[in-house]
Amino acid sequence: MSQESTLFKDHFNETSVLNLGEQVKAAHPSFALQRFLEEVNGELPELELKGRVQLIARALRNNLPDPYPEAQQVLLKTLGAPLQTDRSISENGFGYWPIAQFIEDHGVEELEASLKGMYEITQRFSAEFAIRPFLKKYPEQMFAVLKTWAQDENLHVRRLVSEGTRTRLPWGMRLHFLIEDPSPIIPLLEMLKDDPELYVRRSVANNLNDLSKDHPEMVMELLEKWSEDASEEVQWITGHALRGLVKAGDARALAILGYGKVAIEIHDFEVNPEEIKLGEKISINFMLRSKSKRPQNLMIDYIIHHVKANGGTSPKVFKLAKKQLGPGKDQLIQKNHAIKPVTTRVYYPGTHTIEIQVNGEIIAAREFELHV
Repeated sequence: MSQESTLFKDHFNETSVLNLGEQVKAAHPSFALQRFLEEVNGELPELELKGRVQLIARALRNNLPDPYPEAQQVLLKTLGAPLQTDRSISENGFGYWPIAQFIEDHGVEELEASLKGMYEITQRFSAEFAIRPFLKKYPEQMFAVLKTWAQDENLHVRRLVSEGTRTRLPWGMRLHFLIEDPSPIIPLLEMLKDDPELYVRRSVANNLNDLSKDHPEMVMELLEKWSEDASEEVQWITGHALRGLVKAGDARALAILGYGKVAIEIHDFEVNPEEIKLGEKISINFMLRSKSKRPQNLMIDYIIHHVKANGGTSPKVFKLAKKQLGPGKDQLIQKNHAIKPVTTRVYYPGTHTIEIQVNGEIIAAREFELHV
C-alpha cells in the first residue's frame, strides 16, 4: 500500500476505537464497552483500511440495541456539529466512517431511519459509500429524496446527491443499473451545475467523467447543451468532466472546449537519443507552423507506445501544452521525458514509438530503442 493509504489505515487503531467506544457509552450507558473493544482489537492489526472500518461497524451492531433505529440513534448522538465548509475528510470527520459503514451494512431494511442517518453523517463525514445499496434497493424513493437534498442549505448534503450517484466511485459499490441507464442522474446534475460551491461542482464534473466512460456521446450532448451561454462555473465543470475523453483525443470533446480541427504543419521533429537505457531521458523537439488565416487553439500532447511483455505496445498520453497559434506563426515545443522505474509500469526492452497529437489528431511519429 502507499504511504498515504497506510496512514489512513492506521487512523483506526486501539486508541481511536477506545475513543469511539467511550463516546457511544456516554450516549448509551448500557453499551458493553469492554466486549466491543475485545471484538475489534483482536482482529484490527491484520486488516487493511476498509476491513477495519467494517469490523468496527460490525462490533457496534453486536453491542447496541437490537432495533436498528434505536441503535442508529445512539450513534447519531455521538456526532459533533455539522461542517459548514468543504474542509477535507483528513481534517474533519474521518473517524465517523464506521458510523456511515454501520448504516451501509446494517440499515438497508430500515429506509426511513437510514435516510435520517445518512443525512446527518454526510454533514460530518460523507455518506457517498453508505447510500449506494439504498439506491440499488429503492431507486424510485431514493431519487425522489435526492431531488430534495439537491436543494438543501448544507453543501455536504448537496454534494452527496452527485457524489453518491457516481457510477464508478472509487472504493464504492459499482452502480451497474445506472451504468446501464444513467437517465435518473441527469436531472440531479442539472440542478447542481450552477451550485455556488466549487466542492459541489467538482463532484458534478466527476460524476460526468464517470458517465463518459460508458456513455460518452450522451455526456458530450449534455455538455454541448450546457455550453450555450455557459457561466464560468459551468465551463469549468465541462473541462473537468471531459478530461478522460480529452486525454483519449476525442475530437468532439476537444471541439466542445474550443479545440477544433486545425491547419498546421510539423517541422524539425526529433527524438534524441535514438537509443537509451532505463533511467535515462529522451528529448522531444519540434516546431508547429500555422497554415490558417485565423488564430487556432491547440491542445498538444505526446503519446508513448510502451512495449509490453508479450511484444505488443500500450499507449500512454502525456500532456504537453495549450497554445493559441496566430496566422502563419510558429511554435517551438521542447520536452525532456525520463524513462525511469515507476510503481505503475514495468518497462520492457524494444522499439518504443512517440506520437505527437494536436487536438486529438496524430500528426507525426518517431521511434527510440530502450535497453533494460
